[in-house]
Parts: sequence; structure tokens; C-alpha cells
Amino acid sequence: MTSTSVQDVSGRLYLAVGRLSRSLRQAGVPGPGHGAISALATLVHAGQLRLGDLAAKEGVAAATMSRIIASLVEAGYVSRESDPVDRRAWLAKATEEGERLVSGVRSTRVQELNRRLDRLSPEHREALTAAIPALEALIADD
Repeated sequence: MTSTSVQDVSGRLYLAVGRLSRSLRQAGVPGPGHGAISALATLVHAGQLRLGDLAAKEGVAAATMSRIIASLVEAGYVSRESDPVDRRAWLAKATEEGERLVSGVRSTRVQELNRRLDRLSPEHREALTAAIPALEALIADD
């Protein structure tokens, strides 16, 4: 593959993934925004985390994560307690309601994606299925 065609594939893939992600988010239920849902999903998956560690996983500044977590605590989706190892730090953990919210959002978005996949030709569905391992490799932790 030439460098021009690699750049073309990269650009098209970037736009397609971004647009698909945005349209699936918009198909979801009203509630916390994407950043809050992403942080909450990370807490559901990883368990209790220090705010700084959560900020690093989400790729945002600590101050931004602090605001996100404050809104999730206020809504009852996250609990926060001081870190017993370092009393200056806070630990955040998804509540049962937060876990239910993440599950519901995923379910809504997965259902919407299923509807869209059903509209594709069998050839396109097979091509997407074959591409899944490559896409997963792109997002695998180094």
C-alpha cells in the first residue's frame, strides 16, 4: 500500500469511526454527557480508582475529571471517599445506579448499532466482522 493510500484509509477510517460513534451517542438516552459516561464506564470496568488515575485513563486533565466526578457524585452515579493511603487524594467508585446507567446506555447504543448493521448487505456485514480483530488491535493497550 502506498503512503497516499495509507493516508486515505487513515482519514476515511478516522471520519467513519468518529461519525458512527457520535451518531450512536446521539441515539442514546438523555443524561450525563459523553465524558461523564466514559469516566463512569471506566469506573464500572476498572473498579475504584484515584481521580488522577481515572483522569490519565480518560486522557483529560485532573481538574476536568474532578468536575466530571463531582457531577456524577451529585447525580448519585459515583461515590467518592478519601484515599486511605494518601488522605490528600480521592477514590471514586461507581454506585449500583451508575452501573445500571452504563448498562442501559450500552444496551441502547448496541441496539441502535444492531439496527444499522441489519440494514447492510451481507457482504458489508462480513467485511465488518472480518475487520473486528484489526480494529481491536488498534485500540489494544501497548
